[in-house]
Amino acid sequence: MAFRDAPDVTRGCFVAGDLGSMRRATRIIAGGGVSLPMATITSPDDAMTVPPRCIPLIQVVPVDTAVAIGRISAAAGLIAGQCVVWAARAALAGDVAAMVTAPLHKEALHAAGPPYNAFPGHTELLQAQAAAFMGKNVAEVPVRMMLANDELRTVLVSIHVSLRVALDAVTLDNVLQTLIITDQSLRALLGRSPKIAVAGLNPHAGEGGLFGREDLDVIAPAVAAARQRGIDAFGPYAPDTVFMRARSTLQRPGEFDVVVAMYHDQGLIPVKYLGVDKGVNVTLGLPLLRTSPDHGTAFDIAGTGRADASSLIEAIRMARALAQG
Repeated sequence: MAFRDAPDVTRGCFVAGDLGSMRRATRIIAGGGVSLPMATITSPDDAMTVPPRCIPLIQVVPVDTAVAIGRISAAAGLIAGQCVVWAARAALAGDVAAMVTAPLHKEALHAAGPPYNAFPGHTELLQAQAAAFMGKNVAEVPVRMMLANDELRTVLVSIHVSLRVALDAVTLDNVLQTLIITDQSLRALLGRSPKIAVAGLNPHAGEGGLFGREDLDVIAPAVAAARQRGIDAFGPYAPDTVFMRARSTLQRPGEFDVVVAMYHDQGLIPVKYLGVDKGVNVTLGLPLLRTSPDHGTAFDIAGTGRADASSLIEAIRMARALAQG
């Protein structure tokens, strides 16, 4: 989507961040012929009164906190963490309808120190904020990551862990919990019961146990347990073909509404291959709405004005649709 279309999508939105950093970014953009005036506001409601094509911002970190562009630093990680926490608390309190997070550099977040170094990324940080708000343990607020575009949706059993740890996370309880969260979340989005495909863990979904027993002994029983709960789940299917079966195009509707994948790269590679510019990350299971682009910080082009805003705009569009629906 062209940048000129963004004002209609972003109407009523505001930035929770640092005015100095945003002004520096807008000067970079202005070098490409795009004027982006800023307006400081003091409450979310003020965002509705800002003139069109003017970016409203609430200063949520100490002023004069500018950091070097495109470099990993504890200062940058701290600012990012503070902005995410502010937005999460505003969403949990009902002050905003949804939050859209920009890419976060996980190494910088870890460098910021406590409490941020305890979280691999956005998802886990938001989970902890939600649990604290609800007076629960983190384990009592299970969340899952969904990556979606116009053609395919995937939900992950495990998120930001090593592949070795991800394999250990393929348990009956984790797979079943993922199916329950996926069903509940997609019902709200689609207005009906979603048809869920489950990807196997091993090649050919284990080939009847020849290539591993997890598909037979763990994933299949989880699917059966989900179906007993009234969830429209199927599988496990061979992971090298199930995403093609679920993909929906103008020529052929997909067989499924979503694919549950067993680990991070298994589920994200198919969606990102179809186009990073259209992908949106949605966190499922939280008592707040959160979306984000499906790409990272791209430090190699930071400060050049060449970043593509398409996925961010799609994340805003998705958040608005979820909030209204």
